[in-house]
Amino acid sequence: MNYVSTRGRAPVLSFDAALLAGLAGDGGLYVPETWPRLTRPDMRALSGLSYAEMAARVMAPFVGGAVAEDDFTAMVVDAYRGFDHPAVAPLTQLGRNQWLLELFHGPTLSFKDYALQLVGRLFDYVLARRGERIALLCATSGDTGSAAIEACRDRASLDIFVLHPKGRVSDVQRRQMTTVASSNVHNVAVEGTFDDCQDLVKAMFNDRDFSDRCRLSAVNSINWARIMAQVAYYFVAAVALGAPGRRFTFAVPTGNFGNVYAAYAARRMGLPVDGFVIGSNVNDVLTRYFASGEMRTAPVRPTLSPSMDIQVSSNFERLLFDYYGRDGARLGPVMERFRKQGRAAFGKTRWRRMARLFAGYSVDDEATKMAIRVIHRQTGQLLDPHSAIAVAAGIARHDHKASTLVSVATAHPAKFPQAVEDATGIRPALPAHLANLFERPERFETLPNDLGPVRDFVTRRLAGGTAS
Repeated sequence: MNYVSTRGRAPVLSFDAALLAGLAGDGGLYVPETWPRLTRPDMRALSGLSYAEMAARVMAPFVGGAVAEDDFTAMVVDAYRGFDHPAVAPLTQLGRNQWLLELFHGPTLSFKDYALQLVGRLFDYVLARRGERIALLCATSGDTGSAAIEACRDRASLDIFVLHPKGRVSDVQRRQMTTVASSNVHNVAVEGTFDDCQDLVKAMFNDRDFSDRCRLSAVNSINWARIMAQVAYYFVAAVALGAPGRRFTFAVPTGNFGNVYAAYAARRMGLPVDGFVIGSNVNDVLTRYFASGEMRTAPVRPTLSPSMDIQVSSNFERLLFDYYGRDGARLGPVMERFRKQGRAAFGKTRWRRMARLFAGYSVDDEATKMAIRVIHRQTGQLLDPHSAIAVAAGIARHDHKASTLVSVATAHPAKFPQAVEDATGIRPALPAHLANLFERPERFETLPNDLGPVRDFVTRRLAGGTAS
């Protein structure tokens, strides 16, 4: 399997090279050159396998021989060994033809663990074989940072730099990042938004001299390996509920579009999916696009669901690549104009085709708390704000007679205890392994939203090898 850039001007890479590259050299994102397919017999053969066994089979075509089959399977098994539920990603029934996919049973209580626990091991494996060391850059709106740090801490072959927007992540999210004392972990609180953090990361990648000198790579969902690992749990959920003999709609809380894009990738591989519901908070750039046909950014507003406080959804470019006929030369200039102007239409025909598959639904903070309260009263399930938005969006936009609705729960409610307590009167407790989180010392540096100081910080840390 080879990988091509969505902008068509970067070299075609193998899986291991795309893993290490992260962002393509032309500013685009790597995607598979062709979509592998799982037939109906292939899907039926997945039934009865463990999560790790099923995930390894689903991901194997994307790895394409770059990692020995036995080694890859062993990494997948090891990645999910420490998850706190025997099913790894259990399903809970919420109502008639309506299910919840729980993706918060990993070490940092977020869906990001499902990809990053594997990606950290893949980095270590590939770098050890090459005798190389890299620096990972990560912009986070809350959960990616802690999951990436947990997956990459103390690994001999890499340093990890995590940029989070100062004051715009929950206290639990911040402390999960900043209380890790490992010498290869470096945290930065940026005086800006998540989009600012993301722009700083992309700017460092696009400075080819700096990027090459520091051996930069990405661990955000701009790295294809992240998406690949997320594809697996959509197959796991669907097969458990009767695929390929049953059709599905997935409702996903979405900021950077990576999680719902993984569901779209599963559909391209043959999973019987009728459509996707995108749950947004008031930072609803995607909901507005699917309703109007115009994508227009707006100032980011802080909400109870900070991981979705985003206006530039990077992975949407991967979807557009397919709808532009996989012609990166045509898509590249469009994306560059969008980043400069903050608005784009992408053509009415493309919009109509995408809107037949994707529906958006926006929920403000008061409606989010109402959803948490109502879902708990009706089902006994405590949900964090992001997961509650997914369930509310799915209920609002899905025809339960047409397909089975699976809403995706992306974070443990204890990551957002104040919002849950305000809605239900119940304050969810952190699991035992995080019980002393608020007693641990924090280590991070606050920097302005300015490329120069951030770039200097990375250079200084790599030269000195000092933990933040």
